[in-house]
Amino acid sequence: MHSYAAFLRGIMPSNPNMRSEKLRGVFEGLGFENVSTLLSSGNVVFQTKDTNVPALEAKIQKALNTELGIPGGTLIRTHTQLQNLVASDPFAGLTHCRETYLTVTFVRETPKTLPTFPADDTNTVKIVRFDPEAAALLSIIDNTNPSTTNFMQVVEKTLGKDITTRTYLTVQKALKKMDA
Repeated sequence: MHSYAAFLRGIMPSNPNMRSEKLRGVFEGLGFENVSTLLSSGNVVFQTKDTNVPALEAKIQKALNTELGIPGGTLIRTHTQLQNLVASDPFAGLTHCRETYLTVTFVRETPKTLPTFPADDTNTVKIVRFDPEAAALLSIIDNTNPSTTNFMQVVEKTLGKDITTRTYLTVQKALKKMDA
């Protein structure tokens, strides 16, 4: 069995069709095992014998759209990808908190070359690096600056809409749940 974490785009817990129990039901209905949700924002860990990640993403997204009307995207990462990302300690010495968000933006595919991001004139965002194995942009958002940042729009414009962002804490929790 292979362990995966699915990070779903566009999940709003206030929508009854997007609640954890319904998401778990879709994954279980697809024959996946040890299905578990994490938080209420579209994070699902599961196991399957399947190893074709793009096919899994398409299968899950089709089922979510058909059964629950969820149009967003599904991005899957393997246990190894998340384990290696966390083991690399990308935010060494930093703690995710209200003032400082440590974020991981997963993209569908690793770009051949990392695009240049526009300068952050608010000094609220620092790009740490791009992790090619996990196809993830790692960044730090400083929430102490009263200037609002449009960083997520910049990332979407630069890397495309087929992305989803989680806090580093969520990624660590997903990995821990996969290890359980």
